[in-house]
Amino acid sequence: MIITLEDTTSSAIGAKLVALREEGGAVALGRVLTLVIVATGEDVESAVEAANDASREHPCRVIVVDPGDGRKAAGLDAEIRIGGDAGASEVIVLRPLGAARDEVDTLVVPLLLPDAPIVVWWPHEPPENMAADPLGAMAQRRISDVGTCAKPIEHLAGLADTYAPGDTDLSWARTTLWRGLAAAALDEPPYETVRAVRVIGSRDRPSTHLFAAWLAANLKAPVTIEHDPEASAITGLDLERRNGSITMRRPEGSAVVTVTQDGTPTQQIAMAKRPIADCLMEDLRRLDPDETYARSLLKGLPKVAGE
Repeated sequence: MIITLEDTTSSAIGAKLVALREEGGAVALGRVLTLVIVATGEDVESAVEAANDASREHPCRVIVVDPGDGRKAAGLDAEIRIGGDAGASEVIVLRPLGAARDEVDTLVVPLLLPDAPIVVWWPHEPPENMAADPLGAMAQRRISDVGTCAKPIEHLAGLADTYAPGDTDLSWARTTLWRGLAAAALDEPPYETVRAVRVIGSRDRPSTHLFAAWLAANLKAPVTIEHDPEASAITGLDLERRNGSITMRRPEGSAVVTVTQDGTPTQQIAMAKRPIADCLMEDLRRLDPDETYARSLLKGLPKVAGE
């Protein structure tokens, strides 16, 4: 169910939520956090869809701020979505108009769940400094997705320049399965030191650079990126050791990683590309600073050849 409120206020939206709760149409109990999404235009519906999927693991109140183009007089339009239109959450879409676009934090604060953590997500074009942004400053966790930006690698470098504890990027969550696979391979005999690392994938994808940065931060070996012009993500990894290499390949479009190593049978492991809802779900599981991400971004990224 979608309820539209025109020329309204945050207090009126809050009162409507209370009325809906009393009528039994929405349940506020059990919400574990407030997820604030800053999105515009077509990004709104795709972000809400991902948040609805993630809310099945993390029941939350979702507040979407859609500033629009700002050509109208100051005001606020809104939507309240519950039931089938909101997954396991309740969704509030705020559309500030005119001068109200410059004070979105004051519109959001009255709608935050009391005594619950706050997470802010920018699905597209995050602010230059997330922690200094009025919405980001009130959050325990700040999530960007620089892979959707026009110049993703430049934005990735910007994340390192302005990093603050609590920052993360969905590109980091996109590397989780690859990181787990690499760690598992190195935990098996013969436990030889890695002498060189090559990550294969698109140089235009931040996830490729972050995966290489994680390896550079944790292995005392040179790490290089080999560009795959056909790739839209990571497609391979070579870990060179004294008596042979561990080779992993997932061709573009495939959902299977083939792992080969001298002296052992070839393995095939199912590992499809992760949808955005899965990445968001992972980032909502922790609200403390991700020290591994910070070390990879700040210490590992400068060590990657070509960075």
